[in-house]
Amino acid sequence: MQLDLKKGSRARTLAILTLVIMAIFIVRLFYLQIIRHDYYVAQANNEQLKQLIIPAKRGEIYAMDDGTPVPLVLNQAVYTAFADPKIVDEPQKMIDLIHRVAGGNARPNLDRLLGLKDSRYQILATKVTRQQAEMMKKENLRGLGFQEESQRVYPEGKLAAQILGFVNNEGKGQYGLEDAMNARLTGKDGLLQSVTDISNVPLTIGNKNINIPPQNGENVVMTLDRNVQAYTEKALADGLKKSGATNGSVLVMDPQTGRVLSMANFPTYNPSEYNKVQNADAFNNATISAPYEPGSDIKTITMTTGVDKGAVGPESTYNNTDYITVDDATITNATKGQTGNITFQHALNYSLNTGFVTVAERLGDGKSITLAARNTMYDYFYNKLHLGQLTGIELANEQAGTIIPPSDPQGNAVRYSNMAFGQGLDVTMLQVGAAFSAVINGGTYHTPSIIAGTMNDDGDAFTPAASKGSVANAIKATTSDTMRKMIHDARSAFYAGKDKPGYYIGGKTGTSQTIENGHYVDNQTVGTYLGFGGESSAASGPKYVIMVQVSGKNMNLQGGRDAMPIFTDISNWLLSYMKLQPKG
Repeated sequence: MQLDLKKGSRARTLAILTLVIMAIFIVRLFYLQIIRHDYYVAQANNEQLKQLIIPAKRGEIYAMDDGTPVPLVLNQAVYTAFADPKIVDEPQKMIDLIHRVAGGNARPNLDRLLGLKDSRYQILATKVTRQQAEMMKKENLRGLGFQEESQRVYPEGKLAAQILGFVNNEGKGQYGLEDAMNARLTGKDGLLQSVTDISNVPLTIGNKNINIPPQNGENVVMTLDRNVQAYTEKALADGLKKSGATNGSVLVMDPQTGRVLSMANFPTYNPSEYNKVQNADAFNNATISAPYEPGSDIKTITMTTGVDKGAVGPESTYNNTDYITVDDATITNATKGQTGNITFQHALNYSLNTGFVTVAERLGDGKSITLAARNTMYDYFYNKLHLGQLTGIELANEQAGTIIPPSDPQGNAVRYSNMAFGQGLDVTMLQVGAAFSAVINGGTYHTPSIIAGTMNDDGDAFTPAASKGSVANAIKATTSDTMRKMIHDARSAFYAGKDKPGYYIGGKTGTSQTIENGHYVDNQTVGTYLGFGGESSAASGPKYVIMVQVSGKNMNLQGGRDAMPIFTDISNWLLSYMKLQPKG
């Protein structure tokens, strides 16, 4: 009986012990499977799930070639070599291979990167060529992978450098179109996520696999004509060499649409070698980023204001004494001797400051530059023709410049007398070119643009961009007709023999003083020439507007002597390139 009791006690003890052990197992399983479920799922995902960013291809940039889009900026395939340190089993062999093949493109401290065993992705080298990647792949090193990326290629070298800009080492556009349209050009990266086995081979099972294709950036087509751009850059370089000027810019526009055909600047650079540039000024597009006082070519705007308001006409006269007084300032003519009762056409031909100060006076009471006269000038300069404000061109670093309104204490009669002949205001070449286009195209102001549309990825389907808009009758059509003839006659008075015969060409010189330490100096002037060209009949409308600017430190440069020959060179070439027909 006692033995049976002992056996029953042992059985109960064993049963209780078994139940305790089972309870411990159950609690442990509950802890692992329920409480710590998310943790262990994350650990498993970390071991088995691989994520790979699929870079979007940056959009390419096209220019026009006589109406046909051609690529100006391309992408070249390069590779990033990376490793999964967790599965790398021959780290020293991998380090030696990267150094031997990738050379200077290898990351420093490769041994440290491969020692980060908790990491699943470490970049070992960048900008590896396809050939280099293939050489490394042949070694079949476990944990080594390659990711294709794109690198910007500028096959035309320096052509249109300040328009295009460049892409830095971080893949971000800098300056020009690359900067201004960076978001549209960049696109959106894709994502590839897959469950892998122990050998890193993707498996088709599981619901964790993700494949989001990248959205490539837009391929942008510019209004820029590569042939016009190439010739303009050559003509600018040749002209600067002849004059000795160290800096220069040229703008070529279609006055009937506001589309930019060329923007040339010197000095320039190669976007593929932007890291070699020592002076960052070379990156800037001076036609939009360097407002200046353009000088006497603004007389065409002043005369337009006077004609449009009915205050003066080309055959209206005034008494020229070679000087005129406005408040406490005396304004003189650079060219003297054309004194007496002369017409405003004569004043434009000889670029007489007194004539255009007189136009400003006649916008008021005819005796002084009244507040009413200044308000009228401001209305035309700023509101109607958009000088002194951003044009919205699709390029980075555009500057607005300054037109001081009459309501400002500095917008006094003396300032507006200077504005009448192109001093006392800061404007960009693009602003002047767009305003001048309205003056000679029939009176319509077209918002400047450099984007013609987009191209598909196959390069065979062009989609035109929507018009940026225009303002019809910014000035009267009759005023435009009058001004077109006046500007043509002003060029014909001195430079007609330089143009190809049988065409209708007009232009105006500009020579402006510059400010140093807050004061105008006599030893440094900027030369400008602004003009248009087209077929023999004025009624057919001008086909191009060209603006040239030349400058140099401590150099006295002139519009007629130094800028005008560059205009003539480009103008005569354009007449042939555009296949315009001469009279007869």
